[in-house]
Amino acid sequence: MFKLLIQRLRPLRGPPRLLSAASARSISGFPPRLPAAQVRSTFVDFFREKHGHLLVPSSPVRPRGDPSLLFVNAGMNQFKPIFLGTADPSSEMASYRRVVNSQKCVRAGGKHNDLEDVGRDVYHHTFFEMLGNWSFGDYFKEEACQMAWSLLTEHYGIPADRLYVSYFGGDAASGLLADEETRHIWLDMGVPSAHVLPFDLKDNFWEMGDTGPCGPCTEIHYDHVGGRDAAALVNADSPDVVEIWNLVFIQYNRLVLRRILRRAVRFCVEVLQAPQGALASLVPTVTQILGEVYPELYREADRIMDVINENEVHFLSSLQQGSRLIRRTLSKKDYRHGFFPASVAWSLHRDLGFPLDLVDLMLEERGVQVDRQELDRLIAENQKVASELQAGAQSQLMLDVLSLAELQRLRVPHTEDNLKYQYGLDQGRYVFPACRATVVALYDGQTLVAEVSEGQRCGVILDHTCFYSEQGGQSHDQGYFTRDGLQDVLFSVEAVARAGGYVVHQVTAADTLKTGDQVQLHLDQAHRIGCMVKHTATHILNFALRKVLGPAVHQRGSHVSADRLRFDFSVKGSLCVAQLQQVERCVCDIISANQIVHSGELPLQKARSIRGLRAVDEVYPDPVRVVSLDVPVSELLVGGTDRETSVELCCGTHLLQTGAIEDLVIVSEKQLVKGISRIIAVTGQDASQAREAGWVLSQDVDSLSARLSGSGPSSLDSAQRLSKEASLLSDAVDNTPIPQWQRRELQGRLRALLRTSNTVIRKLETREATIRAQVLLEKNGKKELLVDSVETDSLSVLMKTVNQLSSAAPNSHVMLLAHQRHSGKVLCACQVPKDSPALAASDWAVAVCRHLGGSAGGSTLVAKGTGSSSDITEALKWANDFASQKNQ
Repeated sequence: MFKLLIQRLRPLRGPPRLLSAASARSISGFPPRLPAAQVRSTFVDFFREKHGHLLVPSSPVRPRGDPSLLFVNAGMNQFKPIFLGTADPSSEMASYRRVVNSQKCVRAGGKHNDLEDVGRDVYHHTFFEMLGNWSFGDYFKEEACQMAWSLLTEHYGIPADRLYVSYFGGDAASGLLADEETRHIWLDMGVPSAHVLPFDLKDNFWEMGDTGPCGPCTEIHYDHVGGRDAAALVNADSPDVVEIWNLVFIQYNRLVLRRILRRAVRFCVEVLQAPQGALASLVPTVTQILGEVYPELYREADRIMDVINENEVHFLSSLQQGSRLIRRTLSKKDYRHGFFPASVAWSLHRDLGFPLDLVDLMLEERGVQVDRQELDRLIAENQKVASELQAGAQSQLMLDVLSLAELQRLRVPHTEDNLKYQYGLDQGRYVFPACRATVVALYDGQTLVAEVSEGQRCGVILDHTCFYSEQGGQSHDQGYFTRDGLQDVLFSVEAVARAGGYVVHQVTAADTLKTGDQVQLHLDQAHRIGCMVKHTATHILNFALRKVLGPAVHQRGSHVSADRLRFDFSVKGSLCVAQLQQVERCVCDIISANQIVHSGELPLQKARSIRGLRAVDEVYPDPVRVVSLDVPVSELLVGGTDRETSVELCCGTHLLQTGAIEDLVIVSEKQLVKGISRIIAVTGQDASQAREAGWVLSQDVDSLSARLSGSGPSSLDSAQRLSKEASLLSDAVDNTPIPQWQRRELQGRLRALLRTSNTVIRKLETREATIRAQVLLEKNGKKELLVDSVETDSLSVLMKTVNQLSSAAPNSHVMLLAHQRHSGKVLCACQVPKDSPALAASDWAVAVCRHLGGSAGGSTLVAKGTGSSSDITEALKWANDFASQKNQ
């Protein structure tokens, strides 16, 4: 939602065409660069005309039928029935998909009460307008971000380097992950990483109340000063860096159903002693009882059972360990007259996924309470660390030169981390080795220390580790470790990095830790497997690109995480549809063949002699790790085999067989710079969903094509509806994750359909203009001054009608107005004779539209514009009188 402040606004510093409605500063005395009406109309027209939004009128500031609000305080208030699912299915509101509004807001009471801040700073107001664009089950994050950025930078002309975006950085206490999807969207759009900032629940999570619809939000902030790094001033109550836009992504219904489900799982297991799956087995019974009233239960029964089972399996895996941890802690002392250690409760939540309310419930049954004050401190500390990591802040715990020299002087051995590669398959499931290790060094961010205390952030160096440290474009592993003699406390590993042969585990100590302590490492296996899938898929993609495009293709960069695959490569131009299809087909053939993934170490010089070896331009260790598909590394040496396969120098972790990738879809391929292209691909279930979405969009395009072919639309309204449908479909094709080859194909078809529909519209507009011009000529004749109104909502039809009247009566000064009664908007078009020195068309249109509170433009002969009025008769008389006076 874009906040428009209705009063005199201080102009922004910078180029003359900048928007001046970002922050109110009436004390400056300068006039606004853009009047509020123009800011508002630009916003509304952008979403109506370019993106097919329906304009919904503002609701009164005194809410009707909503006792929870004293005044309407946000643009979303009138849409609460949609968010809450209470909208009458027969109402117009129930049909909303894309809407735009300018809502009058008063913040002088209730939750959002700004009254006490008014007059104390320069950007709080009791009354303002909130401009909003809304999508109800239509577009989502990527499209919303792109629309906002386009409007601000291209249409309002705000310099991009003065804009900062914030996103939700996660909240461990609520079990909410960081909104990494939104962060990547901004980065992919070209916003510098230093301008993409994470914040907490308070600043970047929207909620309607303690329960109900909620979700992360991303905000756009404007720096009035510019030419500096203003990141530290974002959300810091600075009058020079102000929020101008808030995009809310309502993707949750508040942390209640899942919490109930986990309580039910625990009750079934620990009290009823029911077998796993008992909860899901109740779904058919519930469906039978309620299915007639709620028929969707029949349709969704299987999916509901899958969701319940999935959550049950996930939670049961940690319930046993968590219950044991609670029992051990309670057995050490009597906590009934004190507090249960907050560090243990926090470990249960952070590392084992226990909701904190469930921890409270399990302790309450034993008459024990958590130290809530200490728990809040741990939550805040964890949030701070997570925000720094997600913002890409340089870690203060990376070993410096002096510390590395000290480690070598003390003869601390380099970390042995080969266990990260030592995993296997057992009946189709990956099995990872147990890892016990000794703490050989601790680093506090400045120097090596012998001991760290609870709550202290530190770098832990072990003699052995099974964790993968971030390198070679692959994200680091996640997990935790426990200390011998203190198995009840989990030390969460926040990041893993390498420095001078040492693997540094970044940890906030959950208890005292000192050199010599023995620890047990616990790997987040789901995260590791996700990285393995994406990394092996990247190798296959690299091989397929070279096979399809030829040996000139070279890798220029890549990054893999548990949920994302990005690959940059050299290529002369963007890939065509056929090439994209061939690459995908080649990848999927290798996946279907379930080829074995081989790996082994070789002397660097010997590895470089392998035929078809792929390597990037970087320094490799000696010996070096070689990863190959289908063919063992030993057979790849010179003369060993002529088989063509994927073989790369790589230190990453990989699948043992390619079948686990399941599927791969290239969802984006575009040129970064000339000669370098970037591919983004998804795998597994995400790939299947992309193919399904592509099929659905293809069906929609087929349907539209059928309706435009043959006799075509018979009326202008129907032709315009089809054109708008084509534009909306084009937006969906551009922004929905679907196979890129299919996107290109559908984009081509839609461009052709848009050309066809535009041709039809022009013909129908000409026909309609001819009819209207004939009626007006019969009514007015060929008099010298012809000012009249026409019933049409098309400025193009209005212009064509004026042109036809001028052609029939070349000596006439013609102006036509079209009144849009539902909105009050007035369309204006005029044309004057070539030899009319007294009255230029542009002067006439500008004067009339300014009188109507709008704007206009054109040439001396032809002009057009818009305004608004409740009395079209008065507007026509004013336009007639103005022209008469000029001509006299």
